[in-house]
Amino acid sequence: MEAEGKRGEEEEEEEEEEEEDEEEEEWLLQSLHLYEVLHAFELQAPTRVIEWALGKRVCVAGYGCSGKNEILQLLPPPTLQAKESQGLCPQRDFKVECGGFSNRPVYNLKHVPDTSLLVTSGPPDSSLQVWQMSAEDSDVIKSVSAISTENSTGESWAKIATISARAPWVLHGSRLSSTQITEVESQKKVYIAASSSSEELSSLAFLDANTAALCCTAGQLCLADIRQHSPLQALPIPSAQRGQCWCMAVGCRAPCSELSSQPIACLSSAGQLILMDVRKASQCLASAKCRVPSSSSSSEFLSVTWAPALKGCLAVSGFDGTVHIYDSQSWDGSGCEAQPLFVHKGHSFGEHPLVTAHTWHPQKPRTVLSAATDGSLHIWDWVQPRGS
Repeated sequence: MEAEGKRGEEEEEEEEEEEEDEEEEEWLLQSLHLYEVLHAFELQAPTRVIEWALGKRVCVAGYGCSGKNEILQLLPPPTLQAKESQGLCPQRDFKVECGGFSNRPVYNLKHVPDTSLLVTSGPPDSSLQVWQMSAEDSDVIKSVSAISTENSTGESWAKIATISARAPWVLHGSRLSSTQITEVESQKKVYIAASSSSEELSSLAFLDANTAALCCTAGQLCLADIRQHSPLQALPIPSAQRGQCWCMAVGCRAPCSELSSQPIACLSSAGQLILMDVRKASQCLASAKCRVPSSSSSSEFLSVTWAPALKGCLAVSGFDGTVHIYDSQSWDGSGCEAQPLFVHKGHSFGEHPLVTAHTWHPQKPRTVLSAATDGSLHIWDWVQPRGS
């Protein structure tokens, strides 16, 4: 009986593998018509960070718990650097320009604008590491300093955001009460949040040189003005369902719009999307339900981003091996299920990998980079539907 049971299990596994192979072959055939550009690469170790740096370089880093984790600066393929499509190109791979090693997992990595500095964070505490990208005569990313915080031991890894409006600054913290702004080079504390709340942070973003948006995992949103020292007030995300994990993305300010007008998107672990404006962060402007698996096991890689060059478009990932693109311009406050504009399924095959990160190209409207737990790194630009 045991032998028959094992044989039955093996047959089921073989059938599942055959089905997956057929689905992958079908997707590969469809991809010829779905994508303007599609490149697939294999990293030596998976990354949960994809960050644009100086000269349109891309930075990735490992997040393994054992051994050293590599930080790489990659030069994208020429097809991604060109302003317009140049047809067939013999060089279709990333070129590793320089690299370094981190003694800890890299869970967050941000380039400091207008500098050659990177800031990273990761377990086992909330301290930050500062890195210098290589000079022309070097291929090494060097560790130059560490930014420690009070009571950082035992705290979870810090979420970070960077800006260079007055000086190179980093906004960082693992909890609302530990949020602060530090000048990267001098390590001078520019701002310390006045809050006693121990709510865990999921996302941070500078709105400008004076204000920042903070999102708590439990579903609260807070706007901080560094010119004021009044206590921070974390208010519930409007229309948010309780018992879920939340993350946030701040969109680019629209040209010719009011200085204070900036869109915010909040995403829950159940796929609920809430849209707001920083001027009225307590008011839901629109909401929708994303198509996500009902059995999403973790919110670890939950991510939402605004397209910098495609008005009203959002990318959502972290639920499975897909990245969903949505056009939010037609959404209302009903919270109905939204139809994705496009779904990238390229990471879905194999040992059921999860998408760990995605980012939009700064100028190319429909070009996205995405990575997954199997070490895959994809660059893709979907075909624009006719008539749009």
